[in-house]
Amino acid sequence: MPELPPMSELLAGHIEGHLAAARGMAALTPAVEAAADLLIDAFTRGGTLYTLGNGGSAADAQHLTGELVGHYKRDRRPLPAVTLTTDATVMTCIANDYAYEDVFARQVQALARRGDVVAAFTTSGNSPNVVTALDAAQSNGAVTVLFGGGDGGAAAKYADHLLLAPSSETPRIQEIHTLMLHMISEKLDVWAAA
Repeated sequence: MPELPPMSELLAGHIEGHLAAARGMAALTPAVEAAADLLIDAFTRGGTLYTLGNGGSAADAQHLTGELVGHYKRDRRPLPAVTLTTDATVMTCIANDYAYEDVFARQVQALARRGDVVAAFTTSGNSPNVVTALDAAQSNGAVTVLFGGGDGGAAAKYADHLLLAPSSETPRIQEIHTLMLHMISEKLDVWAAA
């Protein structure tokens, strides 16, 4: 078994990887702002944001929804957002009666319409349930946003707007997703408080 480097080196590698990914965000700022503008337009027209993801990406999806329904930094009106991972009964019903691959797509088919936005969080871009959900959203006329990494994987094909973290490492992608959702929340907070 190969010997691991000292823990201080491993931890320093996390910091360096994070800083490199954060520096790469400068080029993505226009895409992040465009996603915020897309949500402002959807909310202005009465649309709803639906978010989804698996594991840590499910937590990121819930984080964005929490910032919008609650608030980010400012006291302002709540914004219509729903995370599709939070109803355990619906999730387990669909997984049991159909397949886990369908847990998001079936909810999107039932809920998302033209004028809505479906935002998926995935580090690989290849989770079958995320890919099918984005496909279902487009079929229903909703606009799709992919918070991904690398080249976006298979999900990129079904994304109208790509927010791809400049990294291929899962921890860095998740860290950048948090930065992106905070940037979006900042702009939406200012807009909704006006």
